[in-house]
Amino acid sequence: GLTTRGAARFLPSRVKKKSSKENKQTTLAPSEQTSTMKRLFGFEKEDISSWHRLVCLLNRPTDPASLGIFRFLFGMLMALDITQERGLSHLDYKYLDGAPVCRFPLFNFLKPLPMDWMFFVYFVMFLGAVGIMLGCFYRLACLMFISTYWYVFFLDKTTWNNHSYLYGLIGFQLTLMDANRYWSLDGLRNPRKRNAHVPLWNYTLLRTQIFIVYFIAGVKKLDADWVEGYSMKYLAHHWLFEPFKLILPVELISLMVVHGGGLILDLTAGYLLFFDATRPVAFFFVSYFHCMNSQLFSIGMFSYTMLATSPLFCYPDWPRRFFGRFPEFLQPILPFVSPAPISSSSCVYPKPPSGFKHKFRAIFTILYIMEQFFLPYSHFITQGYNNWTNGLYGYSWDMMVHARSHQHVKITYRDGVTGDVGYLNPGVFTQSRRWKDHGDMLKQYATCLSENLPQFNISDPEIYFDIWVSINDRFQQRIFDPRVDIVKADWSPFRPNSWLMPLLVDLSPWRTKFEEIEGSLDNQTEVVFIADFPGLYLENYVSEDLGNTSVQVLEGLVNVEIVDEKKNYSLQPGEKMQIPAGGYHKVYTVSEGPSCYMYIYVNTTEAELQKNFTKLSELQEKVRNGTETEPLPPELQPLITGLDDQDSDSSVIDPVVRIFLKRQKRMQEVKKRREASLIERFQRFASKKYYSIRRGFLMTAIALRNLAVGLPPLEQLTREVAYANMKEPETETETSQDERLKDEVGHGEL
Repeated sequence: GLTTRGAARFLPSRVKKKSSKENKQTTLAPSEQTSTMKRLFGFEKEDISSWHRLVCLLNRPTDPASLGIFRFLFGMLMALDITQERGLSHLDYKYLDGAPVCRFPLFNFLKPLPMDWMFFVYFVMFLGAVGIMLGCFYRLACLMFISTYWYVFFLDKTTWNNHSYLYGLIGFQLTLMDANRYWSLDGLRNPRKRNAHVPLWNYTLLRTQIFIVYFIAGVKKLDADWVEGYSMKYLAHHWLFEPFKLILPVELISLMVVHGGGLILDLTAGYLLFFDATRPVAFFFVSYFHCMNSQLFSIGMFSYTMLATSPLFCYPDWPRRFFGRFPEFLQPILPFVSPAPISSSSCVYPKPPSGFKHKFRAIFTILYIMEQFFLPYSHFITQGYNNWTNGLYGYSWDMMVHARSHQHVKITYRDGVTGDVGYLNPGVFTQSRRWKDHGDMLKQYATCLSENLPQFNISDPEIYFDIWVSINDRFQQRIFDPRVDIVKADWSPFRPNSWLMPLLVDLSPWRTKFEEIEGSLDNQTEVVFIADFPGLYLENYVSEDLGNTSVQVLEGLVNVEIVDEKKNYSLQPGEKMQIPAGGYHKVYTVSEGPSCYMYIYVNTTEAELQKNFTKLSELQEKVRNGTETEPLPPELQPLITGLDDQDSDSSVIDPVVRIFLKRQKRMQEVKKRREASLIERFQRFASKKYYSIRRGFLMTAIALRNLAVGLPPLEQLTREVAYANMKEPETETETSQDERLKDEVGHGEL
């Protein structure tokens, strides 16, 4: 027989049971029983001394218990993910039949199916995920899941991220593995699969994949922007970091906890999970890290999926020992505790020797691991996808390293026949905003616009983009050349993008100065830092609300043209001028190198409104405590009586009072939500998820019915969709309130 322990690592070892004589000898000479290498790494040096020994090692029989538990958890999490992050609950909003929507597939020939068929695709994906979870028709379920998953994944680059890519990789790996050998319906149907050994490479592949996710993410965080604390600069304001604020200022929390802690954890997590002695420590910090991420970011099931991967680093028989502690009456519904695993043809035993399939699987394991280490650094091949950051976002594991903010986006079209020039709203014909940072998507967007604009009597259109981006708190600058017609511009996945503007990294040291300037301003004054290239100009409009706007040069030479006045003003470093509100102006860069300048402005309308809010708040407080003796005029009476639905449209009430009371009510509701008990928070969370999942399944049922028997009368279809759209009133209100309050209550619940 074989022990059920000893596979805790990537290539753990197996040991035979000892006879009583051997056990006696082992007791006398413990150093001869287990070498240091085997104790640390789980295998002997001789196990990798030849190709044959390596094949035997990778196909060594291993307990299927841990793999079976992970299969169950992964399938369950993917089933939940399909209704949420994959978008089943709002699929009809994403894939609009017949609408002129610009899309961004990996390959231009990929098109979404008609909407009802897209629901069918998601239904197949969901059935595949449930089949993986239950281990039912396992191989077919895996194929159903990964074929539809990768189709949806390739269909829309704007939704790509590291964890979505990871889900697809794990699904692919599980397809090749024997993960249905433990706690599966297949095992109930087929005794040969029930509780049978799995080859060690099944664990090796998954463990190495998770190690790569952590370690490469840590290597990517060695980037100077992350180390210096610019990538996630504002994350430290989140309420989760309140305990740290008792001993550290926010700046040090950002630098040491967010950036320093994230770097150290990613670099070390894989190693700490690897070794027996450090695994408990790794479990604590990794679990704490992922639980925090689940609250910090909207990343769906990723945090929980990573939590589910941690036990893979334990001994493969841990579920038997864990569930063995449960009461006996629960044993029939829990995973197997005993007997020991049975033999399997997938593994290599002392006799017979390894066959072709075992050698092939060993080759595949090695090649797959090499490919996964290579892909994050393969951007020298796919140079067309490189922008200010490298590659197609997803397989690089550069998670959260780059933070962007967009100050200004202008889309200009020119009629190729008449020469007429016009402007388009940014994001017209598309539901995504991610195209602004990626040259490949910009090319696809421009091509799509050129195909749609002729419907609006614009012939042979030329499309120009003027996109201003700040990456990791640098200057706002152009990312693409605004003088290039992107419709006719050349783009190839294997050549550098010629119309990508260089990132002005030489100006990065200015970020320290930015903090000093921002610290010297009062709360009502805002500042925007701009950098531009020689020969280009920024055309800007100053709203009438911004009654106190000025531009000041930091570096280089600029000419400022006030369009209405038809006057030009030359500015040198340190010089400053007032910009009139309610009109356009242009800032030309006339120096040999890039110019740097900043806009300083005060939203005078907002400032006046805040001043009125302060007065109304003071008056309301005086009325409540009885210090206000004068009767209030009719337009201020709602300060006492409150504002109901009928009053909200009344012309008698002062409009500022109406805004004040509405804002006050919303902030009180937000405060009530934040101070809610754990039970109330869970009820709110569960209700929100219920209505979301409910809509997804009801819309899927409608789509499948349509495919099976055809469309019903329009009135019936309208009623069915309205029933599917039903929401709990409070949930719907909270969603709209969250959007309105983002700017009113600071960072809110990030």
